[in-house]
Order: sequence, then structure tokens, then C-alpha cells
Amino acid sequence: MTETLTHPSTSLAVGDDVADLLFRAARTTSLWTDEPVTDEQLTSAWDLAKFGPTAMNTLPLRVLVVRSPEAKQRLVTHMGDGNKPKVEAAPVSLVLAADPAFHQHLDTLFPAYPGIKDQLDPAADVREQMARNNALIQAGYLIVGLRAAGLAAGPMNGMDFDGVDAEFFGESGWKSFLVINVGHAEGEGSPYPRGPRLSFDEVAQVL
Repeated sequence: MTETLTHPSTSLAVGDDVADLLFRAARTTSLWTDEPVTDEQLTSAWDLAKFGPTAMNTLPLRVLVVRSPEAKQRLVTHMGDGNKPKVEAAPVSLVLAADPAFHQHLDTLFPAYPGIKDQLDPAADVREQMARNNALIQAGYLIVGLRAAGLAAGPMNGMDFDGVDAEFFGESGWKSFLVINVGHAEGEGSPYPRGPRLSFDEVAQVL
């Protein structure tokens, strides 16, 4: 049964069709069609997500695209038991990671602050925290970008992060924090009804 969407009176700058595609009708997905996910679609999603703001334009998010059966099995080994079949079933799984060496790009990405790369170079703890915080923000942008590219997303983080890092990121030093299964949703993409959401009044204080 298709969910009936409600369109409350709002001041959106986009049409309801766009709001439905990106938010209201989109679901965390675990049921997929056989339609493949192309590199062009993933690139289109990134080409939107990359414009989301991060501190000093750091852009620390890194993405490992896991598509081949061999790579899938390497990833499945490190997933929680409940998430193993989800990775196996998805056309593509994206391992999202934060790059603590993001500062190496700051001369290009943040020329307004000359020398910031050299200032951050010895500050490993600061860089790691900055990388994680801003990569988490970018993960949200990427999910919306995937939806805009006509794809469905199933994010999850039940996994052995250290195991994933050792398996895939031993040389790069990237730090994994999320896996997003990606594809085209079969039906509503989930056997479960949508959970309720909190209203603005329930989550916000206005001073």
C-alpha cells in the first residue's frame, strides 16, 4: 500500500514533487530491484553533495564503492550479523569514511586562509575530530544527493569499524563510520511502515 503524503502549509522554495522525492516519500531501503547503479549516477549524487557546507570547506568525506562480489564478501565479513544480508542484497554498498589528512587539500579548498595546512599538520587529534564531524555532515548531503539522482539509500553502521579500516584503508588512513546500501527501491523499499516523526515544536526552542 502506498503511503499517503501530507503537505502541511509551509514556505518551501521547491515544489512538493521535489520535497517528496528528497524527503517525504524517500525511505531507508532494504528491498531492491535488479536495476544496476552506475558510476555516472554516483558521480551525479556527489556533484550535488560536494556543495554542502563544511568547516573551512574541508570536504573530508571519502567514499569506497563496493560493487563486485569479491569486494562485497570482504565487506560482509566485517558487518554485524543483521547487516550482512543487507550488504549482500544491495546492488552497491558505499563505505563512508573520514580522511584525517584532509588538510593536504586546504591550499586549494580554502585559499582564504594561507598556511592553514601547515598549522593543522602537527595537530592530529584536532584533524581527526574535524574530519569526523564534517564527514558526518557530508553523509547527510550525500543521502539527499543519491535521492536526487534517482537512487534509494539504506544507511547503517552496525559493523566492525577497525576491521573495515584494516581491510580497505590500511594505506590511506581513512576512518570508516557508515555504510550506505544503494540501488533502486523495490516497491516502497521496506517491509515496515514509516515510523512517526517529531514536530518542529517538539524539537525546537525559539528564544
